[in-house]
Order: sequence, then structure tokens, then C-alpha cells
Amino acid sequence: MPEIKAGSLRKHMYISFKGQPHQVVKTDFISPGKGSAFMRVKLRNFETGNTVDFTYKSNESVPQIDVTNQQLQYLYHDSSEVVFMNARTYEQVSIPVSFAEDSLQLLTPDVQVYVIFNDETPIGISLPPKVTLKVTDAIEAVAGNTVGQARKEVTLETGLVVQAPLFVKKGDSLIIDTETKTYISRA
Repeated sequence: MPEIKAGSLRKHMYISFKGQPHQVVKTDFISPGKGSAFMRVKLRNFETGNTVDFTYKSNESVPQIDVTNQQLQYLYHDSSEVVFMNARTYEQVSIPVSFAEDSLQLLTPDVQVYVIFNDETPIGISLPPKVTLKVTDAIEAVAGNTVGQARKEVTLETGLVVQAPLFVKKGDSLIIDTETKTYISRA
């Protein structure tokens, strides 16, 4: 198993922690004025979905897990699993909802994502940088609400609520940043 220095850990990397596979969910590099630097990480266990916080010394070696990606099309999800399909072979792959719950409000049928595998077992997904979603509900702009960048809440077809400019109306298609879940522009 290849190793990586803890100071190089980044969000979405896959490592072995206490003999079990985990995904790095969050990192925080701390360099105190006195003493050695360290890395605080939040890890999600593939098998249980549980998260744990841990602190590594920045020069400590961490075993990295080999993963492969496969581009698949999102089909649907229910209370326990998210289902994807290989567009060439029509083979379907399911992953537990807990591995993709942060992404469900960004998925619409036909969206292409990368499903991440560890030894033939699906362990997560990687979204494209941007997705296009349709506005299903937008309150009318209030006259005089123009201090700074005037924004209003709009609800998208997946249930995601974002802040958008006042000119956005029901039926518009918006481009959404998948990392921050924020409005970028109209499509």
C-alpha cells in the first residue's frame, strides 16, 4: 500500500485508518509558532459511514488506498441506496446513501458522475465541478431590496435552496457549483 505524508492529505483522498478504509472529509493544517506542524482530519469509514476526527503530525506517513473511478450515469435513489448505470453495458451499481448524502441535492437523472471503487466495491462518488438545475420556486423580488448584492432564496428541482440574484425566476436553469452548492450563473 503506498504511503503519503499527513501534511499532504486533502479532502476526497482515501486512506487506511486503524486498518479500515476511510475517506478524508475535511482537513485543517495547523502550524503553531512553537513545535511541529500537524494536520487535523475528519475521516468517514466506508463500511459504517461513521466519521472520526484525528490529528496527525505533518511528517507522519499515512497508508493510501488504491481506488479506481468509473464514469456512470445517475438513475435514482431511495432511502437506503443510490443507483447508477454504465451507459455502455447497462450494468447497474448501487452505493449506500450514506456515501453520497452530501451530493443527493445535486443529482438529476442523466448526470454523469465518477463512482469510486476500492477492490470492485463502490465507496463513493465524485461530482462534476458544475451541474445545471431548474428553478421550481422563486419568491418575487422586493422593490428597494438593492443594498449590496441583492439576493433571494430559490428552490431547485432537487430541493436544494440557494441564494440567487433578484432577476432569477421560476423555470430558469441555473449553474450550481457542486463543491460549495452555490449559484454561479444562469444556464
